[in-house]
Amino acid sequence: MTTEWVLSAAALAAALPFVHQRVQLSRAKHRSLAGHARLAKRLASWVPGYSFGEARFFDADGASASVAAQRRAGFFRLSATLQAMAPLGLALTAQAREGLPDLQFTGRYRVPFQFSDLVRQHLPLPAFWAQASGVGLSDLDGNRFHDLTGAYGVNLLGVDFYKATMAEGAALGATLGPVLGGYHPCVADNVGRLKALSGMDAVSFHMSGTEAMMQAVRLARYHTGRKRLVRFCGAYHGWWDDVQPGPGNPMPPDHTFTLKDMDERSLQVLRSRRDIACVLVNPLQALHPNHNAPGDASLVGGRTSLPATREAYAQWLQRLRAVCTERGIALIFDEVFVGFRLAPGGAQAYYGVQADFVTYGKTLGGGLPVGVVCGRAAWMQRFRPERPADICFARGTFNAHPYVMGAMNAFLRRLDSDEVRALYDGLDERWQCRLDQFNHGLQLADVPVRVAGLSSIWTVNFTAPSRYHWMLQFYLREQGLALSWVGTGRLVFTLAHTDGDMADIQRRFVLACQQMRADGWWSVPEGKTGRDFGRQILREMWRAR
Repeated sequence: MTTEWVLSAAALAAALPFVHQRVQLSRAKHRSLAGHARLAKRLASWVPGYSFGEARFFDADGASASVAAQRRAGFFRLSATLQAMAPLGLALTAQAREGLPDLQFTGRYRVPFQFSDLVRQHLPLPAFWAQASGVGLSDLDGNRFHDLTGAYGVNLLGVDFYKATMAEGAALGATLGPVLGGYHPCVADNVGRLKALSGMDAVSFHMSGTEAMMQAVRLARYHTGRKRLVRFCGAYHGWWDDVQPGPGNPMPPDHTFTLKDMDERSLQVLRSRRDIACVLVNPLQALHPNHNAPGDASLVGGRTSLPATREAYAQWLQRLRAVCTERGIALIFDEVFVGFRLAPGGAQAYYGVQADFVTYGKTLGGGLPVGVVCGRAAWMQRFRPERPADICFARGTFNAHPYVMGAMNAFLRRLDSDEVRALYDGLDERWQCRLDQFNHGLQLADVPVRVAGLSSIWTVNFTAPSRYHWMLQFYLREQGLALSWVGTGRLVFTLAHTDGDMADIQRRFVLACQQMRADGWWSVPEGKTGRDFGRQILREMWRAR
């Protein structure tokens, strides 16, 4: 036996655990690009920019000349209608766009990039609102819309509710005004109420949900001495580098593992590794497990995603909780978006699982910006008495601003009122009934559209392939339904919506679908599938390089 052979065998034996670990990690990743951040970033860098002019825009799916003409007529009719509806709003949007990169981004990525130039030219949407009341919005031109934006999730209880809590907060905080560093007395009440709601021991205040997630992860790393974090495929946890790997983030995903949601192989990774500090869970993923937050700009072919049942997702979280406890890994619930939409105690109460940290934001601020971390005492400690220089620092100038704390206090007190608590009675059954009625109406209208929901948060699915599903957002606008810039991927209702409101929204939604069908956008060439369209787009990209 030669020395070289012995050394080679020893090297192989040493490498085997590492190889096993890498294989195990690879098997726990979702097969889609959403599960492979490095590969997704590499491919995104290769995608060439190209745009369809009028000659190609209307038959990009290989439609016949008659269908393309039908679509062209519908497109320009819709363009004339939308521009006539909002001349003041469109003028102000055009004026502001040059100095607002956010508007430049959302305008360009509202639809698939191949179609973006013509859409921005002929189907511009105003970005300004003049007034909000009830469950509706009014634009600068006096048009009234049903609000399906949900103010990015803030608006849980109706805009009038938040106008009141903001006013109460301003009145409460006015005695201190901009005094920062110390606390308004209402902070003590907020801490007590948040501890009771979350089941946690301690609270820290921040200015956004992203900041709250940053602090929770930092504390988990501090107490475990580990650097890795695990997130699940498709989940959004804010725009900070470590929790948003992949396209859109210029930094490499060096410390982040993106694993499959609701999968035993992900639990095996957690059991076998010693470098994982925390696991992040966004309960909104129960609406579309292992898929990114849906947006019309990403549609290729159809889009279908079945929500996980409450029971199945609860069982998954319970198993995840057990593994994290076993391995000393911090379990972090990101309830920034869903907080208090599912139950007064949030997703922890809804699914019956206690995390180590829970983060809140959005609606908790009573209409003002906020982020909150609630956690167990041992996890929330920011220093070590035995090593006084070993600290975990996190402070912000505007954390616990008197006005924000006042509005939060108004929100929390109202959340505990009999009137608001009554809104949660039969919540699941009420929204499931509304969802079923909505889908029944779409089925009767014979359109390739269905909706799925997690309580008051819905998403639109398409039951047939098409390269033009994204057009629906503009038909919905024509019918008086206001969506956020991601389009039909997210419809956010409030608990203040009545059955009458929902019936009118359904009527308008169905009319929009019927008009879109009449204009030929869902007239797909016979035999074409979503996979065919995917291959077609790849060929287009290859030719554009």
